[in-house]
Amino acid sequence: MIENIKPGDIEKRSFEIIGEILGERRLAPENELVIKRVIHTTADFDYVDNLVFSPGAVAKGIEALRGGCDIVTDTQMARAGINKGILGRLGGEVHCFMSDPDVAAEAKERGVTRAFVSMEHAAALEKPCIFAIGNAPTALVSLHRLMEAGRLTPALIIGVPVGFVNVVESKELILGDPVPYIVARGRKGGSNVAAAICNAMLYQILR
Repeated sequence: MIENIKPGDIEKRSFEIIGEILGERRLAPENELVIKRVIHTTADFDYVDNLVFSPGAVAKGIEALRGGCDIVTDTQMARAGINKGILGRLGGEVHCFMSDPDVAAEAKERGVTRAFVSMEHAAALEKPCIFAIGNAPTALVSLHRLMEAGRLTPALIIGVPVGFVNVVESKELILGDPVPYIVARGRKGGSNVAAAICNAMLYQILR
């Protein structure tokens, strides 16, 4: 039977259904809203187990956002999905360098992906940044190398690229780095997941 739900109540009802399906499963309170937001976005309950959080990752992300940090993404789709209204009110903005002509030219010349070069360009930003990676494992590889070289200290890395080639391996690199992270272990993820995680933190600040 089709439920008669007012448009403004659809999200609330969706979260009620998520809670009903989770049943007795208890989530860590600090991570609960992030996990449920990702489930709401994907209808995939595997994220209850797939999402891995470094200690205090969500709190550190929220603190950085409150402080006006920027967000760097590896796709225009993730950039579009992040609530830029709230982020702007906090003093931040979203960057995606993937479509920049100079990034494309440099990537072609060096024989690497645009995502790899994009992260190097992002390292030049003067503000603290959260990196929300939902598509390109090479973005995570680039971030790992930049951190090893002492060129970058992310406020938080959201590592949720989706796919098959180097996806699992790139995520494992981040899990071994001394940086706050939220990582979707395995092959699942996506730009929508990266945006959902950002929004889950933003909504805990302003709504």
